[in-house]
Amino acid sequence: MRSLLIVGALAAVAAVAVLIAGPKLGGGGSEAAPNKLADTKLAPEPWAADPRYDPANSSESSAPAAPTQPKPAPAPIDPKTGLPAASAGTNGSFEPPSPAERRRVYTATHPVGGNDSALLLNRTALAPPSAPDPIRAMISAANLIVGQPYRWGGGHGSFQSKGYDCSGAVSYALAGAGLLQTPLTSGAFMGYGEPGPGQWLTIYASPTHVYAVIAGLRWDTVGDARGSGPRWHPYDAYPHGFAARHVPGL
Repeated sequence: MRSLLIVGALAAVAAVAVLIAGPKLGGGGSEAAPNKLADTKLAPEPWAADPRYDPANSSESSAPAAPTQPKPAPAPIDPKTGLPAASAGTNGSFEPPSPAERRRVYTATHPVGGNDSALLLNRTALAPPSAPDPIRAMISAANLIVGQPYRWGGGHGSFQSKGYDCSGAVSYALAGAGLLQTPLTSGAFMGYGEPGPGQWLTIYASPTHVYAVIAGLRWDTVGDARGSGPRWHPYDAYPHGFAARHVPGL
């Protein structure tokens, strides 16, 4: 009997504690999943990059081209292999770097259209010296948001965002060169500029996706297994099913 009284007293105390504490909020008290963008730094305005490009003060003609240098004589051909003779015994063959070396420093170029290509150093693109000022400004602006997470609709309410989707990323790069005042959707890019590929810049747009090839590098939010946000890719484009557009003069 004494045991029953003790058990009853404990049950009463527990009931009072529940009444005082009240019910937990949030469906059983489980905490909401942390926001992946909470710790992401807000990107700066695209025109904050260097070199800054002001279309109002730009000259119509680009800087004069450097004097042409005589082309070096071609290397002699090894009659046994049909390949250029090598100076170090490798016969000109390419040996890929080790995975550790690729993780340390990664550079790549992707020549396109006969122009000098931008250089991709790790995740940063370096514009070629021969690139026009708007292209240099686009590359500098795009570098500001490399590594930002993918966010559907990111970069549309404002160029400053904690994440970007495909059209937001392309809009950001164009805004850095003064070529866009308001972000566009991927479908709207199908009517941007003029039809066809450009010399330095080609935008590939469809109703559901858009990317740009700038000085030979693809500026895109997809392309690897994770597809996580805007970055440079030294790989061929996939233009099938996309409308190619360009800015006159570029």
